[in-house]
Amino acid sequence: MTTTQLTGKSLRLARLCGHGDGRFLFVPLDHSVSDGPITTVRGFGTLVDDVVAGGADGIVLHKGRARSLAPERLGGCSLLVHLSASTAHGPDVNAKVLVGDVEDAIRVGADAVSVHVNIGADTESAQLADLGAVAAACDRWGMPLLAMIYPRGPRVTDPHAPELVSHVVTIAADLGVDIVKTVFAAPVERMAEVVENSPLPVIVAGGAGTTSLADFTVAALAAGCSGLAVGRRVFTSPHPRATVLELAELIHGVGVPPTPSTPSRMAGVL
Repeated sequence: MTTTQLTGKSLRLARLCGHGDGRFLFVPLDHSVSDGPITTVRGFGTLVDDVVAGGADGIVLHKGRARSLAPERLGGCSLLVHLSASTAHGPDVNAKVLVGDVEDAIRVGADAVSVHVNIGADTESAQLADLGAVAAACDRWGMPLLAMIYPRGPRVTDPHAPELVSHVVTIAADLGVDIVKTVFAAPVERMAEVVENSPLPVIVAGGAGTTSLADFTVAALAAGCSGLAVGRRVFTSPHPRATVLELAELIHGVGVPPTPSTPSRMAGVL
């Protein structure tokens, strides 16, 4: 009988996958730094409630916003603290910088951290250095690392080219990431090549588009992806809870969210 040694990272990775099926549904709500408020203060609390009740496995927030959440609001939903930032008003929107560290995430009770890297940006080298440094800190602290890594910048002519998407997910694996989030390759049938080239679980960004979210999810799973990270199409939905529930049903094949576990996050005000 094979046993797996319990470590901080293995325990936190298990929490990230609430259904234990190797699939993930993350809802990033970190857009307020890059784009401005996504809802009112009261509305943000309601949005979090809807995301959790809908069955998301994890929610992505910046450290300050995470500190304002009451722990019971998250229930069995994991917390990922995003460490990267840029704004739509800067001279280079593709230039991501670190605005937090792994210790910040530990202090708010996070289950994982995430870092954004744009391959092809003018500041690519600095972003890669940041990713490597965070990966090393994650190893020291037993913290899972999600890389949001995209082909994006002035030298990228086709950000959905399968060879390029395969390259960026390979970079994530080589630099010590645990889960990689990236764009969907085009044509869609070639996304399977990206998954085959990645030693990491690959999740795709839901983003915006004309394809229905349900069809997009089915295509991603058929290609072998391990799930989705959908933010904008959740918080702009007129019914966020129903949107998340539909995604959870497609990804996990269940109609009921996992039973909430005892939260381990810091108390707050929302």
